[in-house]
Amino acid sequence: MLKYSHFRALCLLLTCWFGVAFAATANTLDSIRVWPSPHDTRVVMDMGTEPQYSYFTLTSPNRLVVDLKQTQLKTKLPVLVKDSPVLTKIRKSSPADASSYRLVFELKSKQDAEIFKLAPTADGQYGHRLVIDFKHEGGSSASSNTSSSSETKLPAPIPTTTSKSATKIVVAIDPGHGGEDPGSIGPTRKYEKHITLAIAKKVADQLNRTSNIHAVLTRTGDYYVNLNKRSEIARKNKSLLLVSIHADSYTTPGPRGASVFVLSTRRANTEIGRWVVKKEEQSELLGGGGILLSKNSNDKNVSQTVLDLQFSHSQTEGNKLALKVIQELRQVTRMHTSKPVYASLAVLKSPDIPSILVETGFISNPQEEKLLVQNYHQNQLASAISKAVVQYFKDNPPEGMIVVNHPSGTTHKVKSGESLSVIASNYGTTTANLKSWNNLKSSTVYVGQELKVASPSATSSSSSAPAAISNSDHMTTYVVKNGDYLGKIAEKYSVSVNSIKQQNNMRSNTLKVGQTLKIPVSSKPKSITYQVQRGDFLGKIADKYGVSVADIRKANNLRSDSLAVGQKLTIPQS
Repeated sequence: MLKYSHFRALCLLLTCWFGVAFAATANTLDSIRVWPSPHDTRVVMDMGTEPQYSYFTLTSPNRLVVDLKQTQLKTKLPVLVKDSPVLTKIRKSSPADASSYRLVFELKSKQDAEIFKLAPTADGQYGHRLVIDFKHEGGSSASSNTSSSSETKLPAPIPTTTSKSATKIVVAIDPGHGGEDPGSIGPTRKYEKHITLAIAKKVADQLNRTSNIHAVLTRTGDYYVNLNKRSEIARKNKSLLLVSIHADSYTTPGPRGASVFVLSTRRANTEIGRWVVKKEEQSELLGGGGILLSKNSNDKNVSQTVLDLQFSHSQTEGNKLALKVIQELRQVTRMHTSKPVYASLAVLKSPDIPSILVETGFISNPQEEKLLVQNYHQNQLASAISKAVVQYFKDNPPEGMIVVNHPSGTTHKVKSGESLSVIASNYGTTTANLKSWNNLKSSTVYVGQELKVASPSATSSSSSAPAAISNSDHMTTYVVKNGDYLGKIAEKYSVSVNSIKQQNNMRSNTLKVGQTLKIPVSSKPKSITYQVQRGDFLGKIADKYGVSVADIRKANNLRSDSLAVGQKLTIPQS
């Protein structure tokens, strides 16, 4: 009996020892993330250590089965997938090996999934991951990271900016990062991918208001798009330019300000430039292939002479656009560099499409992180970028086109489809100025109506003066407080940053606590009434009247952003 008790104790001890040993060596499945996009559905499994796995497929119904070796579950299952056209559910099942963990991916159709491992990122944002990509039926295979000859071959030479359609100029706007790739993360956990998408949508919206420029987005939601795929989307839409929107970051919080990157065939020429190159290479790894465009080009299929000419053209035109973007950005935000930065980034390497990458500010800087998430500042940045694009095409119009209307005089006859904001943008002024010069009580205009588009007393050199100064009735003063910045003060008084800087002879956006500023203030009613029209939404109405969506919600006690045609809204004006 005593011997039996000793035997049981020994067994128990061995069981505990083996259990501890297994726990010490076992992997863990910490979380499962699903990212549906227009092209594919990506599943990312966050693992404790490098995963060891095997997989097979089943039919009737279609399933993918993945066995994770020596793995314990630390997340919830099942995962129901609603937005994917190929994947419906992720659940557990009984594995053949008791030490493994089996996942079953229930599919709507037969799939040849791409499965690969990702190592931890250098910045520590992500650890070991196992990634599964399900391609959508009918989706472009070009987003795949496999190295088939059709994907690695550079595009055949195509016409440049002088021979595109004479009806619409297409510009591709590329929101950086997305989905599994968050980009940089600010001190208060703001994600670059969300900021870039918000600004890109605003740029596209402003460009689409012009009469003959059409903007397309390389992504419209929170999903990942392979870097080379972004250029392909631009090419398929016959884009004449590609503008990639990003938010910069650095290893210390000190650097701040916007920058504009253009194509360089050599290494980046600044330390910040080299950092951005490294960051974008890490972003490319998230696509699964880890190969930049420069490393997978198939030179045998393309004439080197033609490539050199195309790259030279792309770089020259990109540099022209970059200079105009810098000129506009410096009016609304601090600049990190006053000249284009040359870098060798995959998204810039389209030989047939002039491309630039705009770093809108340093998300790693606490002050700029706050600015980058504010609607007002995003609108300012978007306006600057869109103005630069329009001006670029005015100076470099495609053959046979008149790009946007140049002000040929002091009046303009309203055409079908034009709004007051579109007319103001085309003539480089504001809706407030047009309303003042034409004694308009609302922003409604009619086809055939003739409008004054320059101040009656203005000369050609003064027609571009800041609206808040030419339209102001009195001046007020403001004492700068801790936490203030020009954008915040301008929004408070419904004036432009430019008008404050000009009135106070400021050369930069830097403020000091206790500094007294002169603020030009327009006399206008505290509120006006606006009747909702078809196609309106709160953001559009807010932009038209220079107020925030939050202000309109508060003035009308709105609990949601839903609007009804004919609904009357109170628009606060002070």
